Amino acid sequence: MGGRVRQCHCRNGGVSWWPPRRSHPIACGTMEYVTRIVIIGGGPGGYEAALVAAQLGAEVTVVDSDGLGGASVLTDCVPSKTLIATAEVMTTFDSSYEELGIIVADDTPHIDTPARVVGVDLGKVNRRVKRLALAQSHDITASVTRAGARVMRGRGRLEGMQALDGSRKVVVRTADGSEETLVADAVLIATGGHPRELPDAQPDGERILNWTQVYDLDELPEELIVVGSGVTGAEFAGAYQALGSRVTLVSSRDRVLPGEDPDAAAVLEDVFRRRGMNVMARSRAAAAKRVGDRVEVTLADGRVISGSHCLMAVGAVPNSEGLGLEEAGVKVRESGHIWTDKVSRTTAPGVYAAGDVTGVFALASVAAMQGRIAMYHFLGDAVAPLNLKTVSSNVFTDPEIATVGYSQADVDGGKIDARVVKLPLLRNPRAKMQGIRDGFVKIFCRPGTGIVVGGVVVAPRASELIHPISIAVDNNLTVEQIANAFTVYPSLSGSIAEVARQLHTRKAGADL
Repeated sequence: MGGRVRQCHCRNGGVSWWPPRRSHPIACGTMEYVTRIVIIGGGPGGYEAALVAAQLGAEVTVVDSDGLGGASVLTDCVPSKTLIATAEVMTTFDSSYEELGIIVADDTPHIDTPARVVGVDLGKVNRRVKRLALAQSHDITASVTRAGARVMRGRGRLEGMQALDGSRKVVVRTADGSEETLVADAVLIATGGHPRELPDAQPDGERILNWTQVYDLDELPEELIVVGSGVTGAEFAGAYQALGSRVTLVSSRDRVLPGEDPDAAAVLEDVFRRRGMNVMARSRAAAAKRVGDRVEVTLADGRVISGSHCLMAVGAVPNSEGLGLEEAGVKVRESGHIWTDKVSRTTAPGVYAAGDVTGVFALASVAAMQGRIAMYHFLGDAVAPLNLKTVSSNVFTDPEIATVGYSQADVDGGKIDARVVKLPLLRNPRAKMQGIRDGFVKIFCRPGTGIVVGGVVVAPRASELIHPISIAVDNNLTVEQIANAFTVYPSLSGSIAEVARQLHTRKAGADL
């Protein structure tokens, strides 16, 4: 029988626990069995799982080497979005102040094209980034410990196969070099990932950088080469362009954001080029080297481009090495990602995994849901399997790109039969008032029923505007229901209702 026996806090032999101990404890007079959970990794998948498991009465230990929040909080999502928040202010000012009638005093009135009078202190920006990231990590640690979980600073690994009583052993090498062995009834692996590196483009932390190192810069890169046009590359390229760097974006594909909605990617690439970014499509980087105070990037076709700095954004690698996975019976894919099912189980009994180490969907929200699902499943609480078709995601460029549900590629590829309507924001009165020229709302619905199955929003704060469409997808709402809900006039969300009305009209016409 798994679990640890301890004294029960029962009254008159009856169970009277708070919070309710649903971790399959067995009360027998004066004793109870408490389920032991060990979580390796303190990112969103790990700390959210810890909160759930502690709430359900388990004895929880979180093993983490860098600080709770993981890369998402310390080096990735929180820092990058904090940097982008500054860039957004710069972009809004640069692109809208003249149209909105704002007059900016400038020290060079005799020059026909005055120099930019709004600048950025990157050292100060980065100090704020690090301060906020650290504060968020401390807040998470306080929440986890307040819930009753133990936090250990160190690196954990599985040791051997499952014992006869169903338990697992986790060996923790602590910060001082000592080792401690923990016994667990279930283990969750949530170790995340780290930046992928090219053999001939090794970051030095000064001129050639990965996305964890950019926050050590004290001065704005004069000429920044960004290698990689996926989400990370596009976000940083747009941010540094807005902050004042001259940016070259090197893309091995034929367009920016090849994995996103093609209409959305086309809008963003057009905006990038219009703002002066040099977007090099179908240009694969082969090497990068430092030459004095410059960086030279060699492309696969032999061309060489030069800049003051280079940011490598060529994907991520899962942190799955050194965890004892093979010896524990955990299946690892060729890519290094841990195989999981839709309730976060691995191939080893009692071992679960969540987050970027699984390769399911590299989003903090998905990692957190995987971790929660794992604990709900193991501890016997009600649980729904992970459904990626209800996941909303966002690219924090300017404009932002938010998506949920089925995509244009799914429709074009015949994966789902759906009607599509796209409405440019140029027709929206609030967008006109704010000087917003780029963006659109697109919704996908099933023919006949009108049930909403997906959507795309390209707009400032698209991450906020996608929520009503996410609710519709998650709850099988129809375009008629969205169309009949009141919206504020004028508002950008009015375009969502307008698209729904157009889809409802087309559905009705088709049914006739």
